[in-house]
Amino acid sequence: MKKHQKKRVERKVPSIIDFIIELPMFDDLKGDELLIVASRMNFFELQKGETLFREGDKGDFVCYVVEGTLDVLKESVSGKEVTIATIPRKRSIGEMSIIDNTPRSATVRAKSDVALVSLTQQGFNEMLEQHPQIGISVLKGLARLLSMNLRKTSSRLADYMLPL
Repeated sequence: MKKHQKKRVERKVPSIIDFIIELPMFDDLKGDELLIVASRMNFFELQKGETLFREGDKGDFVCYVVEGTLDVLKESVSGKEVTIATIPRKRSIGEMSIIDNTPRSATVRAKSDVALVSLTQQGFNEMLEQHPQIGISVLKGLARLLSMNLRKTSSRLADYMLPL
C-alpha cells in the first residue's frame, strides 16, 4: 500500500460507514459492528492515470471504489497492456489479498480521478482477533463476493470455449 499512503485523505469514520453500509459484502453488519469495521479502513485518492498496484506486487489490502473507475490490466503475449475489466463505484478490487499472501494478478490503474476506501490485511486480522464474530461476518461476505466473481468468470469462460 506504499504507493497510495501519501495520497491518504483524512475523512470522518461516519462517512466511511455511510459508504460501506451500501456494500453487499457488509450486509450482515449492523450499528456498532459497522463502526468497528470502518475504524480499520482509510480513504485515499488517485488521479486519472495513477497506478493503484502492479501485477506481481505484494497484495495486502482490498479497495472499494467510492467515486470514479479503475481499469484492470493484463499484459498480452505481445507485451501490450489489455484492459480486462473496469471497476465502477461500489465495487471492490484485491479481495483475495486480505486472505492470502500471493502477488497481485493484474495491474490496476485509475481510469478517472478515483476515491477509494481500503482495508489492509493487518486491519482485517486485528478485527478477526479482537472481534471474531464481526471478522467472521466480513469473511462470509467476502466468500459470497468471491463465489459470485468465480461464477461470472466461469460463465464467461464457457462462452469462449469450443465444444469438445
